[in-house]
Amino acid sequence: MSPAPLTPERILEATEDVLRRFGPAKATVVDVARALGVSHGSVYRHFGSKAALREAVTQRWLDLSHAELSAVADADGPAGPRLRSWLAALFAAKRRKAGDDPELFATYMVLVGENSATVDRHIETMIGQLARIVESGVRSGEFAGTDAAATARALWDATNRFHDPAYAADWSLPGIDAAFDAVCDLLLRGLQG
Repeated sequence: MSPAPLTPERILEATEDVLRRFGPAKATVVDVARALGVSHGSVYRHFGSKAALREAVTQRWLDLSHAELSAVADADGPAGPRLRSWLAALFAAKRRKAGDDPELFATYMVLVGENSATVDRHIETMIGQLARIVESGVRSGEFAGTDAAATARALWDATNRFHDPAYAADWSLPGIDAAFDAVCDLLLRGLQG
């Protein structure tokens, strides 16, 4: 039986395992190639540099939440419950990432720091999803007329404690769920004008 073809997805999966094992400071492309049983040149044919590989791993990690959150943003139904569901799904996803694999989470925090353009695109995607919810709430009369993009940015900023990895230590504190609910309640009341 011949080995599976070398694909970018296989390389990214192996890179994630190597990063988990060695950490971002010690993980090399040679380690990734060794884990795949190929030469490092084979990895470089898919990713032109170590930086490109690390950026792709970071993008993959950030993209994991996009599809789920997009489905919530674009679902039918009232905007208020969708907004709360979207914020709750984001918070739950961040908590899972931080709690299920803390070593890999710490590694990704290093990679995120190296790839600010990737992070900026991720944040803009998230804010765009929030803007779609706000726009639908304004169209339906559920939310007071507002600049959807500016409101989405304000919602993102106001809920920072529940999605910014800098606050990851807070996400398991007693009372964090009540704090999250209080912020959501306040934001929804404000949107209803």
